[in-house]
Amino acid sequence: MKLTILLRLGTLALVCSLLTLASAQAPAPRPITVDDQFEIRDVTDAQITADGKWVAYVVSTASLKEDKNESRIWMIPATGGDPIALTAEDVSSEHPRWSPDGKFLAFTSKRGEGKPTSVFLLNRMGGEAQRLTDTVQDVDDFAWSPDSKRLVLVLRDPSPEEQEEAASKKPDSGSAASTAASDSKDKPKTPRPIVVDRFEYKADEIGYLDRRRAHLYLFDIATKAKTQITSGDYDDESPAWSPDGKSLAFSSNRSQPDPDRNYDSNIWVVAADNADKGAHLTQITTNPGSDEHPVWSPDGKWIAYVTQLEPKLAEYSTHHLAISPAAGGSAKVLTAALDRNVEHPQFAPDSRSIYFMADDDATIDICRISINGGEVTRPVPGRLIVASFTVGKTGELAAALSTSDRPNEIYTVTTGSPQRISHTNDAFLAQIKLSLPEYVKFKSKDGTTIAGFLYKPLDFVPGQKYPAILRPHGGPTWAYYAEFTHLAQLYAANGYVVLFPNPRGSTGYGQNFCKAIFADWGNKDFQDDMAMVDYAIAQGLVDPDKLGVGGWSYGGISTDFIIGQTTRFKAAISGAGSGEYVSMYGHDQYVKDYETELGRPWENRATWDRVAPFWKVGNITTPALFMGGEIDWNVPILGGEHMYQALKSLNRETELVVYPGEYHGFKTPSHLKDREERYLAWYAHYVKQDGSPARPPEQPKPEAQKPGRP
Repeated sequence: MKLTILLRLGTLALVCSLLTLASAQAPAPRPITVDDQFEIRDVTDAQITADGKWVAYVVSTASLKEDKNESRIWMIPATGGDPIALTAEDVSSEHPRWSPDGKFLAFTSKRGEGKPTSVFLLNRMGGEAQRLTDTVQDVDDFAWSPDSKRLVLVLRDPSPEEQEEAASKKPDSGSAASTAASDSKDKPKTPRPIVVDRFEYKADEIGYLDRRRAHLYLFDIATKAKTQITSGDYDDESPAWSPDGKSLAFSSNRSQPDPDRNYDSNIWVVAADNADKGAHLTQITTNPGSDEHPVWSPDGKWIAYVTQLEPKLAEYSTHHLAISPAAGGSAKVLTAALDRNVEHPQFAPDSRSIYFMADDDATIDICRISINGGEVTRPVPGRLIVASFTVGKTGELAAALSTSDRPNEIYTVTTGSPQRISHTNDAFLAQIKLSLPEYVKFKSKDGTTIAGFLYKPLDFVPGQKYPAILRPHGGPTWAYYAEFTHLAQLYAANGYVVLFPNPRGSTGYGQNFCKAIFADWGNKDFQDDMAMVDYAIAQGLVDPDKLGVGGWSYGGISTDFIIGQTTRFKAAISGAGSGEYVSMYGHDQYVKDYETELGRPWENRATWDRVAPFWKVGNITTPALFMGGEIDWNVPILGGEHMYQALKSLNRETELVVYPGEYHGFKTPSHLKDREERYLAWYAHYVKQDGSPARPPEQPKPEAQKPGRP
């Protein structure tokens, strides 16, 4: 008896010693750094098989060493287990979609020098992916037919350059023309003049828009035959097959005389065996606002879609869920009482209800509603954000979800709480100490309740006051959500209280809240942003003499407004902002939105000037850093140049940073790193006033990847 007790005590002592040793060896969690943004893997596009047994998803990585981004497709059992890499890591692959019979996975990838984006096919049992399409232009989108024998492709009309490239690759018997083309193929070609004749003629990441349009094509997998089934001077998108495979629904603005001038996209149906390129279509919806993203019910009776009922409000109008009879008829809006933006509708297997994503109170939830309307239920509880989800034929759900303390991972939902089945970022998160945000609510100047996320510094001590950074969000019709945010964590790790407000104009709080800033930018939203600063000061968290402000896109515009109306901030960073809009008219991509919200500038100049922070530039004494992408057509760098030049003229402290080759959303890892380092340096110098330089030290340019290097 005594011997047994002694043995047990000895074993217990050994276990305790091992645990103590392991604890001593495990490094303590550390604050997050600038470079840690490249350690975080973005997990998206959860796609469950029809039988509910497997989930495919995309993992995107950014390599600072190689200065490039890659996306790779993985597969994991729906019950959990080891993930399986389906695509190689040296080429990017995206948009995985299972065939309805579950045997194949199709995806898009750009493989081979000079090759367009193509659809590739992978047998689920293994083997190499095979290139399926061989078009001269990129495949923009695709969808499987119900019998798994065909695809519908979305292809933009080829450019003259793409047609010439295709013609030069055709086999020839040695004609003089062929020989001349061969001799000159390596010579640089003088670009053609850009001819513009459209009302909307610019788009970020595209540039000038011509008359090349996106249309639907049927693609037979066995024969690889391709047949065009829609045409015209319209863009066709979001194709969805009918359950019997005989028809396709899609969204298109075919209004007359000019679709560029309104938001009137509708749902249309075309026969899959159409031989006249869509000359005869069935129009399903007639709502003057946008009707988009159609999906058929499994029984073939209904088409669900996302609709906006008040086009005069542009993007301030709520996106609702609606259904129409598949043969045409009266539409029914299902979520009018919800008053929240919805997206990504998917029918339940029994056709009696519809799943969708809803933007609600700083979360994006998976919701469900009967086709007859009524109560909205939420099968996935908790404060989180859903990036994507799909529904299996037996009712299982797979989703990519993020929470405030964890980047996106893959979850499955059968009953009860979601079950996490991927662990892509676990190893990284185990090293990091995080600041968990508080979702706080406070009153604005006029008594309106406003909400936002407040992050405390990692070294927070109750009773101590800290410097703070106010970060207005972009949009303006967007919001901050209960999701993992590297930048907020980075600021908190550097000793700041971080304020992420959702002022009026934000989504998730109803249409009236959203439209409160319609044609009135920099007024109520300014009051709401200031209210969060005042709230944090009143809580005893923030030193009112150490405030910084800065945002991107509309967050940059808000920053310009803020520093023109108050001098309480010691530093400002305006990214991709704009101070004066008359010069932006026709220069950026928003001409339709400008005219809808503000009117024509020569007819309504007073409104244009009232919403332009540029005219208050004389009030600005805050040291201001302006930055943006060189080829951004969303909010062009011209907006930052205006503000910078004006402050420079006034001999104020200012700086302008332009990032070559960047659109509105930056992609180059070295530029992302540089931007965050400049954020920290600017705020440390002017807000903390710690004596550090206002610019980070110059970094050497990353060495390019050499051919043949592992």
